[in-house]
Amino acid sequence: MTSKEMASKTPFYQAHVDAGARMVDFGGWDLPINYGSQIDEHHIVRQAAGMFDVSHMTVVEIKGNGARSFLSNLLANDIAKLQEPGKALYSCMLNPEGGIIDDLITYYLTETHFRMVVNAATHDKDMAWLEQQAAGFEVTVTERKDLAMLAVQGPEARQKTASILTAADAEGALALNIFQAAQIGDLFIARTGYTGEDGFEIMLPTDVAIDLWDKLLAAGVKPCGLGARDTLRLEAGMNLYGQDMNEATSPYVSGLAWTVALKDEREFIGRNALLAEKEAGPGKKLVGLVLEGRGVLRPHQNLVDETGEVIGETTSGSFSPTLEKAIAMARINRNVTGHSLVDIRGRKLPVRIVKMPFARKGSVCDGILG
Repeated sequence: MTSKEMASKTPFYQAHVDAGARMVDFGGWDLPINYGSQIDEHHIVRQAAGMFDVSHMTVVEIKGNGARSFLSNLLANDIAKLQEPGKALYSCMLNPEGGIIDDLITYYLTETHFRMVVNAATHDKDMAWLEQQAAGFEVTVTERKDLAMLAVQGPEARQKTASILTAADAEGALALNIFQAAQIGDLFIARTGYTGEDGFEIMLPTDVAIDLWDKLLAAGVKPCGLGARDTLRLEAGMNLYGQDMNEATSPYVSGLAWTVALKDEREFIGRNALLAEKEAGPGKKLVGLVLEGRGVLRPHQNLVDETGEVIGETTSGSFSPTLEKAIAMARINRNVTGHSLVDIRGRKLPVRIVKMPFARKGSVCDGILG
């Protein structure tokens, strides 16, 4: 049996095939890479509304009287920030050495019930780690395999989603603040995303998933694949686990210092390692790159100075449809600023070091194009 035949299928699989998607194996899941033109799909999300099947993501329920204490110990960001039902928190889950096991979003539902969404590619190790760490707390960890998930993204995403809901449900969805969620009928609607555009990520029972897809399609929301999702998140300066961060990198060298809460005495896994790294001063930093001329930026290309000494490496890279230039994320020596050279198959091409994001809310960010 081939890996293709073994790949899992989401509830939207047949809808993707019917829409003409080119399917690929992504971490053991059959998912669409595009439906024709990846660049067109990218622009649709920047200018109107597109939807992504993200049902491969893992939804986990954290329940019990010890839920808050468990998450306080587990996450580098402080779960105490979550006091209002539906409020969401982005955080890294660290190993004792301060390396990133995964990045995730946690939603506060009640004092004894939190919902977590973790990456698909890290499913097995995440679930094993959660179960291991839960052992000392009055808490249960349950994977929700009965839920599907759609991300509807773009400047028109919220209004188009609201148009398929009842008046009361639409009002509730449109009232959500950024990083807030609510259960609205069958839909758990969160105002979150991975594109740099406004919109919703919607979790719902698998048996009503296709109905939502069909209604969104009729409302003018265009299906988009993994290819556009990757270029959108790169333009938005959002890390991809396994490329821009992993268990060998800390939040401090991954552009995620803002997700670390060290201000009080709260103990959490990886705290001591982060304190030591902060005191010593991280040797690397994550930056954005814009290629000055023509060429293609990809992961694992060396950055060098004028003498040819290696000063860093690209972690993610692609052509940016919004900038119409090649862009990348790179981990480089802390003291490097301004310009550098990237080694592309022996050619040293100039790149400009910029502060991310590259693009957001439909347009290029200030200072990116010089």
